[in-house]
Amino acid sequence: MLPPLRHIPLPMAGRRQAALDFLITRSGLLSCALFLLVGLALAGDYGIGPDEVNQRRIAEANLNYVLGRADSVAAGLSLYSDRTYGVAFELPLLLVERALRLEDPYQIHRLRLTLTHLFFIIGAFCCYRLAWRLFDNRLIAIFALLLYLLHPRIYAHSFFNSKDLPFLTLFLVALYLLERAFRRDTIGAFLLLGIVVGLLTNLRIMGAMLLPAIIAMRGLDLFHAKTGAERKGIMLTGGLFILAAGLTLYAATPYAWANPLDYLAYALTQTAQHPNVELELFQGRLLASPEMPPHYGLTWLGITTPPPVLLLGFVGMAAVIGQGMARPGAVFHNTRLRFCWLLLACFALPLLAAILLNANQYNGWRQSYFLYAPFCLLAAGGLHWLATAAFRQGGRRIGMYGLAGLGSGLALLQMVQLHPTQYVYFNFLVDRETPEYLRTQYYLDYWGLAYREGLARLLERHPGETLLVRGPRAQRNVLPAAARQRLPAAAGRKADYELVYLPDTGQPDFAFNGGFKRRIYNNTLLAARPLTADRMTDAAVAAYREIYRQAIAGEPIIRADYAVYLDGNRLTFIKENCLPAAADAWFGVRIFPHSPEKLPPHQWRRGSYVPLGRHGVRLDGRCLAVIQLPDYAQGDLILTQRRLGNFRPRGLPVWAELYSLSRPGLGELIAEYRQKEPAAAANAFAVFLDQAEGRNRLLYAKQDCAQAEYETRITLHIYPVDLADLPADQRASGFDNRDFLPDFYGGRPGGECIAVVPLPDYPIAAIRTGQADFWEVNLYPPADADYLRAAYADLADRQPSARGVFDLYWQDSRLVYLRETCAAADTAAGFFLHIIPEDVADLPAERQAAGFANLDFVFERWGGHFDGKCLAAAPLPDYSTAAIRTGQYGAGWGELWVVELAVER
Repeated sequence: MLPPLRHIPLPMAGRRQAALDFLITRSGLLSCALFLLVGLALAGDYGIGPDEVNQRRIAEANLNYVLGRADSVAAGLSLYSDRTYGVAFELPLLLVERALRLEDPYQIHRLRLTLTHLFFIIGAFCCYRLAWRLFDNRLIAIFALLLYLLHPRIYAHSFFNSKDLPFLTLFLVALYLLERAFRRDTIGAFLLLGIVVGLLTNLRIMGAMLLPAIIAMRGLDLFHAKTGAERKGIMLTGGLFILAAGLTLYAATPYAWANPLDYLAYALTQTAQHPNVELELFQGRLLASPEMPPHYGLTWLGITTPPPVLLLGFVGMAAVIGQGMARPGAVFHNTRLRFCWLLLACFALPLLAAILLNANQYNGWRQSYFLYAPFCLLAAGGLHWLATAAFRQGGRRIGMYGLAGLGSGLALLQMVQLHPTQYVYFNFLVDRETPEYLRTQYYLDYWGLAYREGLARLLERHPGETLLVRGPRAQRNVLPAAARQRLPAAAGRKADYELVYLPDTGQPDFAFNGGFKRRIYNNTLLAARPLTADRMTDAAVAAYREIYRQAIAGEPIIRADYAVYLDGNRLTFIKENCLPAAADAWFGVRIFPHSPEKLPPHQWRRGSYVPLGRHGVRLDGRCLAVIQLPDYAQGDLILTQRRLGNFRPRGLPVWAELYSLSRPGLGELIAEYRQKEPAAAANAFAVFLDQAEGRNRLLYAKQDCAQAEYETRITLHIYPVDLADLPADQRASGFDNRDFLPDFYGGRPGGECIAVVPLPDYPIAAIRTGQADFWEVNLYPPADADYLRAAYADLADRQPSARGVFDLYWQDSRLVYLRETCAAADTAAGFFLHIIPEDVADLPAERQAAGFANLDFVFERWGGHFDGKCLAAAPLPDYSTAAIRTGQYGAGWGELWVVELAVER
């Protein structure tokens, strides 16, 4: 038993006290070292993100330009698509890689993971030092360090994300050096700050937001300076800071060397509205990135940040605001409060700017991860305020620290449980318990890093075996050489497994074996699917045999290369006496419900159909595949079989067939429409507008459709009533461009091309569609009967401006055509409408020689039939009009009738 401390000789007690003092004073450094050791051990567990290859390519392009190599100098980087991406981090990574002469992709990937994480740990140490300086409390500083390191998503990204995480790290380093420079007020400190801010701006032009903040703070110091020497010192350090930042940015940005102003203008434009358009599942809706709601970034931050950090962060912001309101004068001095206000601005202003500018956002909030630096420090400030103001008594303070420590421990536990998929962490603000809920609400592993773990799990499951696995080659390439040798390229039918995601693939499928040791919030990210019976479990083989027995007891609904059986909501594709080559197949089903409201929310973007797919398996000498239709499956099905290329369906279908689950079916509906509206030309598709029973879609059909016609892109331009309904990038053109290949929206069953295209839900003025130079059709949605009746009621007490075949009413903004007793033949001929302005200069340049605006139209463009009447309201231009000449004409018949209206003066 150890003696009491008072009986230990003083030299030993002194050494123990010195050791304790060392642990306390070096607690931040030791904690970072411990996390770094853990990170070095875990680095090999993470896959490769799609940005890694591109980031290396950016560094190579800039290095070639710097070295004067002809392939880059010729273009001068001015034509390089990613020229604005800074290389202050990527270029050193590439230089280290070249210095070590690494060629093996696994070694290169491991080096990049290690150095990216090392840089992240350096930022963590700066977070600790900054919190200690701000709050003068090492315990608070340690909590700030833990809050920063134990964010599950950011921790995982600190390995494989060399684009967003270095910016976060350097932003934190810049904040630390900013506090240090104002505290020391020396030339060296401000020069170092300028260099780091220049590098930060190189990584992302948004880093320049620190420049006006620092200049404003120096200006306040200048205002409060008491002597001339102080003013000169402030102006000198401020000027040197600006000079260092500008020179560093210029030196680190090869694209700016030729024309710095062009670089700044282009970079700012790219930041305000990034040109990439990504489709993403957000809150159950599949949206294009420019269409994301304003709260997108804030929502992602809220649902993916550990709750203790959120709570403490908002407490810290409230404390800063409260103290600022209590002592407004303190903000104008070089004090801790002023720096806390800077942190608040660094967090809130970019969020506000993203909302006001409707920034193009996607992939969660990874592009805004830098906001976590000030937010984490504000959270530490919230903890400090609680410890010094709200809970001053010892017991309560200890309890509060205990709760904060418990929150950090829970975050650590969840990171351990999720490893290495911490990047799909969600907190309790979203439903993590309902099976498949998260999958139908948000994109999870949008970068596909989980494929790497899937491959590793398969190798563990089959020690010593060589496996042929279908899946992305990039993840295989970042495995160790020994593992890659056991995973040669899988060519079609030879595959033992395929690695797939599970959403909307026609579950259940008994052949699946989980690719992970555990499920993530009841949502398996990835599954390893055995493609041969010897890889399946006994239960899976028995289940398939039972499904086969039940299927063949009935009659097939389709007989093709495979026979297709429908049993309830289950489709079974079967081929007897199936050779291994025939198992190289992929089966697809597209569900076209009669009413769009039957679709799940995340299918609305695609519109009128739901795609399901399944690869086949070979069992007992036969091939079969099973697709489970969802409960909402109604309407029509297009069933297809395709060949496989590597691991994806490739080329046109081997066969495609149309089957209706209800009547009238799609085939019957098209046949009915075909009787009403013939095709526009001999080689044209018949195009029909179907808006009955809540449907809103275009039907395309062509009998005896050649393969070349099926492979030719169809033009589809949708003209809205209000241009504001168009996506921002299409408003200049005036129409919504939805060109498509027939295969995307349909199939070629029995040699007949069929496509069913969803229409947007905004009011449509016209639709123009066609195929190359072969044919073109213009359609106009039928006018709403209630609108026509209301327009008719407005004319009740008015006298027509002219009478003829149609009564004409010239109003301020439109010309109304009315016929009280009207048949379809009365509106079949086209209408001409010529507007003569008071000033010819109001006309477009190409019409000024003619002297009038030509607004000819077909009746359906602006009107329709109701109650035996017909009415059309053609909009008029907003310039002063002298006269109008209008009427109808027919092909080969000239003008059927003409009316001329003049302005009464």
